[in-house]
Amino acid sequence: MSLAEERPQTRQAPVNGADILVDALIHQGVEVVFAYPGGASMPIHQSLTMRADQLRTILPRHEQGGSFAAEGYARSTGRVGVCVATSGPGATNLVTGLADAKLDSCPVIAITGQVPTAVIGTDAFQETPIVEVCRAITKHHYLVTDIADLPRVVKEAFHVATTGRPGPVLIDVPKNVQNATLDEMPDFDPPMYLPGYRPEIRHAAPEQIKQVLAAIRRSKKPVLYVGGGAIHSDAAEELKIFAERTGIPVTMTLMGLGAFPGTHEQSLHMLGMHGTEFANYAVAEADLLLAFGVRFDDRVTGKLEEFAKHGKIVHVEIDPSEIHKNKEAHIPINADLKETLRALNAAMTDDDIPDIAAWRKQCADWKKNHPLRYKDAGDFILPQYAIEELWRQTQKDDVYITVGVGQHQMWSAQYYKFDRPRRWLSSSGLGSMGFGLPAAMGVQAAHPGHTVIDIDGDGSFQMNIQELATLHCEDLPVKILLLNNQHLGMVMQWEDRFHAGNRAHTYLGPVHHPEATGKGESVRVEDAYPDFVKIAEGYGIKGRHVRSKQEFPAALAEMLAADGPYLLDVLCPYQEHVLPMIPTGHTVRDMITE
Repeated sequence: MSLAEERPQTRQAPVNGADILVDALIHQGVEVVFAYPGGASMPIHQSLTMRADQLRTILPRHEQGGSFAAEGYARSTGRVGVCVATSGPGATNLVTGLADAKLDSCPVIAITGQVPTAVIGTDAFQETPIVEVCRAITKHHYLVTDIADLPRVVKEAFHVATTGRPGPVLIDVPKNVQNATLDEMPDFDPPMYLPGYRPEIRHAAPEQIKQVLAAIRRSKKPVLYVGGGAIHSDAAEELKIFAERTGIPVTMTLMGLGAFPGTHEQSLHMLGMHGTEFANYAVAEADLLLAFGVRFDDRVTGKLEEFAKHGKIVHVEIDPSEIHKNKEAHIPINADLKETLRALNAAMTDDDIPDIAAWRKQCADWKKNHPLRYKDAGDFILPQYAIEELWRQTQKDDVYITVGVGQHQMWSAQYYKFDRPRRWLSSSGLGSMGFGLPAAMGVQAAHPGHTVIDIDGDGSFQMNIQELATLHCEDLPVKILLLNNQHLGMVMQWEDRFHAGNRAHTYLGPVHHPEATGKGESVRVEDAYPDFVKIAEGYGIKGRHVRSKQEFPAALAEMLAADGPYLLDVLCPYQEHVLPMIPTGHTVRDMITE
């Protein structure tokens, strides 16, 4: 049965392009869109109101917020997230979100209004060539010039976004196409026309499976290096079976957290620039690196020629362009990870299980002797402590965590233990400040019965602070744990480490304050700027300041118990650094630990 047959068509002919577009989304199973109206997208919004009983439209307060919300929806569900914007500045405000989705392999459909086809290329009011602007940051893109093409384009866009390596697709629809009419309802399940695009599920060859098992059997120091591909392919269950059967220690990328339980005894947690010492030591000494759903990005590898140089590399990756791109693999497998793990688990015999008792003890010793750690700061609230306490209070609940970008992002990755996939959402590849709050909106819209928490920093939070209005007005009870150190903490950390502490516009308070040039001794409570609780209250959201460690657990519990959205503003010392740290382009030998 076709999608069109499953979803009865109730509109009466003639129908316009906007109606067809919205009905096409419904036929693809879309339940929520994040849409901000404007002149060139007004017909779409008129149509959305006519389908409000089938399709929820959430109004963000900025198009970038809408794009990040669509990402949050997509990454927490595995389904396509949809955002809509008008032409010109509305469309260009989506660019960061699309670039973010491209790097983090997120299935997002962005629909933009466009000026009428008759004036395209004339520098008409609010005209930008958004297809050309986004050509390099989308997986595919369309400029629709014929109303009859809309059902096919929408169907193709969803197919492209969700198959192979997922990614964003742009659909640009001129206003005259939205207003054009057809005398009869179109077929919403038309044939697709995608010559050259064949993203069938790729399977590892039987010989490749034998090669991997042979490599495992011969290894003495194997390590599993797992990335976001394990989550995109829904391979968590198969991965756990494989890891437990072989006994191989598991480390994850920033995108891969949750693919393997963080509390599991075999977990080495995160590797890379701000990964654990023990994960980085293990990878450096490994004689076999099983790289599953990863792209060997620079934040993981550091100096490429030194990364995992002692071991054989098996690389399983759905995107053929990533094979051998950064790091040569001895056994390259261009295939779906879930299917590959199923094949490995099915073919594995007891004879394939490696004898790695000594290696596992070595990894356990590293974990014991080089744990994540921070110094006690008396009654000051350190971000690491705040995140650990959040984990203690929520570990038994099925919560979703989003983050902005900065120090708080890395501390969250280090100190919150994720045991399930799709519960951790971070702008990892692009590192987009302002991601946390709108992404949490999207997650909350997708999971209305769950607790959704945005762990944010004051710098990142202010980039999309206007979305507090969306939380209130759209009844999205997101909780915000704001770790407020009054600085752009990660940039400041690099200033301290590599620029002799010279402050170059990293203090977020008034320019005349001594801290602006690094001449202050600390940021006192009365100096905190701005008053985030007052701002939240202005948006209709409850909030509370917390300034002492003693009061923090109770304040956190109050936040978690709140019925609606809530902001907990936690003043933290700004002198803290995210450690360990491997400087860009360096190796484990250069790791900074204090």
